[in-house]
Amino acid sequence: MTVTFAPRISVQDVEVGHALSPRFPMDGLMPCVTTDADDGAVLMIGWMNAEALRLTIQTGEAHYFSRTRQAVWHKGATSGLVQRVVEMRIDDDQDALWLSVKVAGSGASCHVGYRSCFYRAVPFGDQAGAPLRFVEAAKRFDPVAVYGDAPNPTVL
Repeated sequence: MTVTFAPRISVQDVEVGHALSPRFPMDGLMPCVTTDADDGAVLMIGWMNAEALRLTIQTGEAHYFSRTRQAVWHKGATSGLVQRVVEMRIDDDQDALWLSVKVAGSGASCHVGYRSCFYRAVPFGDQAGAPLRFVEAAKRFDPVAVYGDAPNPTVL
C-alpha cells in the first residue's frame, strides 16, 4: 500500500476537511508526541518527515526521523521495544502528530532505559534552581545490554 498525501488547497480543507495534508515546517519535519495507550503517560517526543509518517501509517508501527543521524528509524528495531500504534491524530493545521502506542517488551521507550523519556521533573516557582528530581524509580532495561557501550549518537 502506498500512502499519498492530499495537496493543501485551502485553510478550510486543511483544518476541517477529511484529507490528510500534512505540513513539515521544521526543515521538513513535524513534531510527534507519543503516549502510552493504556495510561496516557507521555513516553517521548520525536520528529517525523514524510517518509517516517508514510511508514508509520503503512506498518502500524512508529517510525521517526533522527535529526542527528539524518535518517528514518523504526522505533524498537534495535531494542525490540517496538511501538505499535493504537491511534494516530494530527493537529488542526496538520503540522504536529500524536501517537497513542503499546510498547513491546518492558514497555520502555527511552534509550536510557526508563519507561518515558520524561523521567525527571524540573523544579519551578519557589523550588527553581533545585536539582532535577527523578520521577521513575528504576530503569526498565539495561541500555548497555541492549545497545552496547558505545555512546548514543542522539545525545550532545
